[in-house]
Amino acid sequence: MATFVKNIVSRDRPKSGSFLASVAVVSIGEMGLGVAKLLTSHKYKVLTNIEGRSENTHKRAESASIELVKTDGQLASQADYFLSIVPPKDALSTAKRIATAMSAPDFARREAPLYYLDLNAVSPQHVREIAAILKPLADQVRFIDGGIIGGSPTPADPFDPTARWRVPSIPMSGPHKLSEAVPGGEALAKVLNSKHISEDVGTASGLKMCFASLTKGFQAIAIESFTTAHKLGVLSELQEQLKQTSSATAQMTASLTTMPPKAYRWVKEMKEIGDTFAIDGGFGEDERIFGAIAAVYNTVAKDTELGKEVTEKRKRGTTVEDVAACVAEGLEKRRKIEPETPAPVKAD
Repeated sequence: MATFVKNIVSRDRPKSGSFLASVAVVSIGEMGLGVAKLLTSHKYKVLTNIEGRSENTHKRAESASIELVKTDGQLASQADYFLSIVPPKDALSTAKRIATAMSAPDFARREAPLYYLDLNAVSPQHVREIAAILKPLADQVRFIDGGIIGGSPTPADPFDPTARWRVPSIPMSGPHKLSEAVPGGEALAKVLNSKHISEDVGTASGLKMCFASLTKGFQAIAIESFTTAHKLGVLSELQEQLKQTSSATAQMTASLTTMPPKAYRWVKEMKEIGDTFAIDGGFGEDERIFGAIAAVYNTVAKDTELGKEVTEKRKRGTTVEDVAACVAEGLEKRRKIEPETPAPVKAD
């Protein structure tokens, strides 16, 4: 969110024209693209496999000078590091893909282990399951748990991407430290603005879940509040009250305009947060609120025009007022389609 300060990493090119290391990035969505551009600007070779992916994904890869390979086996054999940055629902299957590729009879044994960084928005329990998938390959793979906190990396000066970058923070955990990896782990850890916070797999993902619960949980509340205010005809009055009495809240609501293209991904992320709070936090079934918050984002993604939004081609929801209007329109259409639930019959 815009109210949180992102750190800035200064660029430090190697003296020679060679690459610092080879990094596989999967997939090339909004965040993956930003990370890929950050890495290429810092002289890392970035690889990906986007066979069968959409035209938009191919265009993103081309825009970042990413080298394309055709198989997961090629990714796993050519990369020094593998960054998994996928929608939460695909985190487990992505690890299975790489494990399958590296277990194939024709896969050439690596001279040095592949560092697999799971940077997805998943619960600690989920990331432990991912680590377990790769455990049989422990002599070939080093697993690191991580979570991206903040927006996609962007150059501080859009006209000079070779200078300085605003980057999110990436807490990491597990028995292996990125800063100690070879080749160039110390430099990569700095470029990614990472910090190793624990020896336990799951800790970094847990921090990510707790942080996202506050930011994205708030946005879901704002969606319901602003939509209802819009339908009551008092949205402008609500915004004015927020400016007068809670300027920080007013600033946070401005981030609603960046939400529409991401809403479909956040459905699963909210469920992951719910699992975190239940399994690791100890909250009971009647205390779990993130199932309902997931439903809010599901409504945005499936029942409103906002669900059709693509980051590179925005049409609706570019203002807070239009976000509220779109959600209100979607709810009204749904109300007309869905049969009304009859009122319960009272006993005599």
